[in-house]
Amino acid sequence: MGTRADFYIGKGKKAEWLGSIAWDGYPKGIPKKVLEANTAKDFRKLVAELLKSRDDGTTPEMGWPWPWDNSCTTDYAYAFEHGKVTASCYGSKWFGPLKKLPENLPETAVFPNMKGVQKVAFGQRSGLIIISASRE
Repeated sequence: MGTRADFYIGKGKKAEWLGSIAWDGYPKGIPKKVLEANTAKDFRKLVAELLKSRDDGTTPEMGWPWPWDNSCTTDYAYAFEHGKVTASCYGSKWFGPLKKLPENLPETAVFPNMKGVQKVAFGQRSGLIIISASRE
């Protein structure tokens, strides 16, 4: 399974979903310049470049790629708000992604419901690994 990540402008039920990746979505897997963005315009541009550069990137035009309805089940979500990027791990309280992940974060993040645009992805964009073995 990949470490999935979703990207937003804003937080809460009205946040704007910019896209998702299926692999290496943990903070050290995200380009530092994305996590250091200090304007919404820059964050939007950097996320668009990240999604375009990867086989596992999903844009809003492709639809919500996960079989769950919001980012509370996604490994990491990144949101730009109030001049900085913050992260949530499985719907945890928001934290600074360039710092060490705090332990025992309460689940307090709120995300928009993506069911209306859901198009579950398979293949590269899903982050799913299927292993098959034979007895030969």
